[in-house]
Amino acid sequence: MARASGCSVSTVSRVLANSRPVGAGTARRVREAAERLGYRPNQVARALRNRSTATVGLVLPQITNPFYPTLVRELTHVLDEHGRAVLLADCDDDPAKEAARIESLLARQVDALLVVPVDEHRSRPAVTAAAARVPLVLLDRSCGPGVADLVAVDNAAGMALVLDHLAAQGRRRPCYIGADGTASAAAERRAAYETGVESLTPGEPPLLALGDFSAAWGREAVDRLWNERRRGDGPAFDAVVCGNDLIALGAIQRLRQLGADVPGQVAVTGFDDVPPADLADPAVTTVRQPVRDIAVEAVRLLERRLASGHDAGQPTDGERADAGSFGGDSADGESVDGESVDNAPVDGGPADSARPGAPVAVSPSGAGTRHAVRLAPQLVVRASTAPAPPPATGAFGPFGARGDTGNGPAASGAPGGSPAGDPVRHATTPAPRSTDSPSAPLSSKAAP
Repeated sequence: MARASGCSVSTVSRVLANSRPVGAGTARRVREAAERLGYRPNQVARALRNRSTATVGLVLPQITNPFYPTLVRELTHVLDEHGRAVLLADCDDDPAKEAARIESLLARQVDALLVVPVDEHRSRPAVTAAAARVPLVLLDRSCGPGVADLVAVDNAAGMALVLDHLAAQGRRRPCYIGADGTASAAAERRAAYETGVESLTPGEPPLLALGDFSAAWGREAVDRLWNERRRGDGPAFDAVVCGNDLIALGAIQRLRQLGADVPGQVAVTGFDDVPPADLADPAVTTVRQPVRDIAVEAVRLLERRLASGHDAGQPTDGERADAGSFGGDSADGESVDGESVDNAPVDGGPADSARPGAPVAVSPSGAGTRHAVRLAPQLVVRASTAPAPPPATGAFGPFGARGDTGNGPAASGAPGGSPAGDPVRHATTPAPRSTDSPSAPLSSKAAP
C-alpha cells in the first residue's frame, strides 16, 4: 500500500489508524490506494494493539417489549456516531440469566456496558460487580443509589401529566393497572399514581391491580375490576391508568369486548408511547419517553468514563470539579432513589428542574462518582381519553353537506381546540438544552 500511494509505511499506518495528523492530500492518496487494493483493517489485531474492541454490550430484560427495540435503534445510531458497535443480549426477565449475559459480554472484552436491569434488588450484585470493571450506565431502571450512572425518564412527572389530563377531562374515579415487584420504573410509576390520585379521590384508598408489564395482564386486570364493579364490590371507575402501553392495549381490548365505551364510559392511558399505541382502536393517550435523548445522554456518560480511564471507585478530577453542578450538596436538594437532586438553575437559566416534568440531573450526595439524569416526558393525547366531537349539523342534516360522519380532518384531535393528529403536551417550559440532547440540562462545568 505504501508503494501504491507513494508514501512511507509509517505515513500509511498513521492515516489508517488516524493516530496523528497527516496532510489532506497525503491522506486522500492513502485511502484511494486502500480502496483500490481492497484493504480492510483487521479489527481483532487493532483491538489487541489499542486495548479496545470499540464494542459496547447492551443487556435488556425482555426484547419482546416494544419499547426496547426503539431504544436499541437509537442507541445503535448514537454509538455508531462514536465509532462503536453494539453486542445485544436478552435475559428473558431472569436475574440469573442477566448475570450470565453480563459476564459473557465482559469475557468478549466489551469496552463498556449499557444495562436495563431486570430487578432493582436482584440485579444489583451483577451490575455492581460489572461497574467496577468497565464503564456501565443503567437505562430506564435503577439498581439503587450509587451503583452506576443512570439515565431514565422522570416517571413521577409523567404520571402527574396523566392525572392532570384526566382531571381536566372530568374524570374523578380512576384505577391503576401496573406491574408488581421491585423494578424501579414500576415502583416509581405506582408510587407517583398513589400520591397524585389523592387529589381526585380524597380520603379514599387508591384502586390498584398489580401484575406485570403485559397486554395479557391488562386484560386479566380489567376482568377482575369489571366483575367487582358489576357485583358492587368495587367502585365505578371512569378511567384506567396503566403502567405501560402494553397493559393499556390489553385493557382497551378487554373493555371493548365487555361492551364498555372507551373513552365514553372509561378513559384509558398508557406510558412509553410504543409504536402499537397509535394503532390501537381507539389510539392510546400515553406518556412519551424521550428515547433519542436517553441514548445521547447514556453514550455521553459512557464516553466520559472511557475518556477518564473509568476509575469507577474514585471520582476523577473532572468529576470532582463538576460534582456541585450535578447537585451533590445542594441545600435545596430533594431525594430521588436516595440520591441528592439539585434544584438550582443550570447555565444561568430558570430553575425548571424544581418543577414536575422538567429535566433534572442527580448525583449521590457528596460522592461525585455517579450521575443520574432524569429526562422530561411528554403527554401525547389521543382518542382513548378524548371523546369524539359531536357530528357536524348543517343544512343537509347531522352528517353535514357531503354525508360527513364528523370524523374527518376537520373533526379530528382532542377537545378544547387541540390540533388534529398527535398533539404533544409538554410538562413545563424547557430548561437550558444542549444541541445533542434537547431534554437534558447542561452545566458549564460538565464534561463533553
